[in-house]
Amino acid sequence: MFDHMKLLRCFSFTASRDWFFRQSFANAGLRSVVTDLSHGNSIASATMHCWIPKSPNRSKPNLLLLHGFGANAMWQYGEHLRAFTGRFNVYVPDLLFFGLSSTSEQNRTESFQARCLMRLMEAHGVHRMSIVGISYGGFVGYSLAAQFPEKVEKLVLCCAGVCLEEKDMEDGLFKVPNLEEATGILIPQTPEKLKELIRFSFVKPMKGVPSFFLWDFIDVMCTEFVEEKRDLIKSILKDRRLSDLPRIKQKSLVIWGEEDQIFPLELGYRLKRHIGENAEIVVIKKAGHAVNLEKSKEFLKHLKSFLIDSL
Repeated sequence: MFDHMKLLRCFSFTASRDWFFRQSFANAGLRSVVTDLSHGNSIASATMHCWIPKSPNRSKPNLLLLHGFGANAMWQYGEHLRAFTGRFNVYVPDLLFFGLSSTSEQNRTESFQARCLMRLMEAHGVHRMSIVGISYGGFVGYSLAAQFPEKVEKLVLCCAGVCLEEKDMEDGLFKVPNLEEATGILIPQTPEKLKELIRFSFVKPMKGVPSFFLWDFIDVMCTEFVEEKRDLIKSILKDRRLSDLPRIKQKSLVIWGEEDQIFPLELGYRLKRHIGENAEIVVIKKAGHAVNLEKSKEFLKHLKSFLIDSL
């Protein structure tokens, strides 16, 4: 019997693709930096990794790109990066408990993530920025905009169920019956769960991916900080009520895949209503939760028209 694990040890497709993204980020004028955020602060130790401009141009606006669960930030923004590096100083961090970012602090809320991110940006001399947040990154981006209104110019929220409520789970809004099932899919530890995540994320998922590729992806992308990531998901849902969510004033673009099975489109309309007249919503047809990957060109077109054409 041919040993798939032997092949994996010799060649990891996931690690190779990750290396390719690293090269493309470096070629786009970014460099990889890990920053210690705990110095001189009362916060327990925290370090955050971020791709930052090699030579930032202070006359350009700043753009912060925030990833969701799944593969790391490079995979989620790799196809879109070059569209923005000419016009913006672009920053692409790993959120806490992703990639090279972590903390010994026990706080798992998106508002804590946002405060750490703001400290990171200030450490790099960035005091005003626009933000794109995909899924979980949208929760953190929304919190940044709410906590630091004078620092955030424009906000793009992509398939970010910021307006969900804890009771939505009991009311059957989601395809999964409970939180345990949701975390098992969002932080897959077996090929079966990863296949489920792919089915939930794409309208037309790839079929017939060999299980050793799936194991390889899990091994490289999904085995670190598993408990901490589960806590991040639990923290999003716990006691969440729309009436507690602050309203933001920034000009906002809400982008949603029409067939999103993780955060149903109803949450996109709810978010548009909650922000009010400062928000516009774009619904992309034949796209699911991974709209940034599934309809990459259309996603980019809306980002550019919102972030660049109105500069």
